[in-house]
Amino acid sequence: MSGPVGIIGGMGPAASEFFYKNVIEHTRAERDQEHVDMIILNDVSMPDRTEAILSGDCEPVYSRLLSDARMLSDCGCSAIAIICNTAHYFADMLEGQIDIPILHMINGTVDAIELSLKEQAGTPARVGIMATDGTIRTRLYQKAFEGRGIETWCPDADIQREVMHQIYDRVKRGLRYDRLSMERIDAAYRAAGCSHVVLGCTELSVIREQEQLPGLYIDPMQILVKRVIEFSGKCYKL
Repeated sequence: MSGPVGIIGGMGPAASEFFYKNVIEHTRAERDQEHVDMIILNDVSMPDRTEAILSGDCEPVYSRLLSDARMLSDCGCSAIAIICNTAHYFADMLEGQIDIPILHMINGTVDAIELSLKEQAGTPARVGIMATDGTIRTRLYQKAFEGRGIETWCPDADIQREVMHQIYDRVKRGLRYDRLSMERIDAAYRAAGCSHVVLGCTELSVIREQEQLPGLYIDPMQILVKRVIEFSGKCYKL
């Protein structure tokens, strides 16, 4: 790798800060020069991805993401990472417009869970998707898993509202997660028999850190952290 990894963040700011912190903490390094070269574009002015998808007015988000990706490419970045699950709705469209690869959070997560299921042969496989309305409605994770023959499960409307409450009313407002609400959400996914639950929103990654969620929960942000470190030719540590 010759150039830094370009990071499109700011969706939201707390999740982007958490991502950078995790890249530092999970890079095996004893001096500055052994860490990952990155250019972080904290684009907090990015229009809301879920609102754009649900309204059908996707052009402002797509144009902004494309502008950001081109800016990072022009700065000499060797790859792009997008710290937002819902924004990956636009990832395939972006790939045809820039000359550097996108380190895909969703595909990386599906790869990791598929490997886990193979190692646990005989275990019933049902992957729960915990994400924004936009990610759920576009079936980003569902399509990716179903393409590998893996069953997915999404919550009913009441639990989905609780998930959105955690994301928009708590983390995005700079507040800690709602514990009682999180207990109800957790109970629903366990009752559905999920063998894995994807935390398909970076605000949920922040909650995972606050709550120390168990191994049932798979964090795409952590998978992206590992991919960024290894793509950069650095050593990942647990």
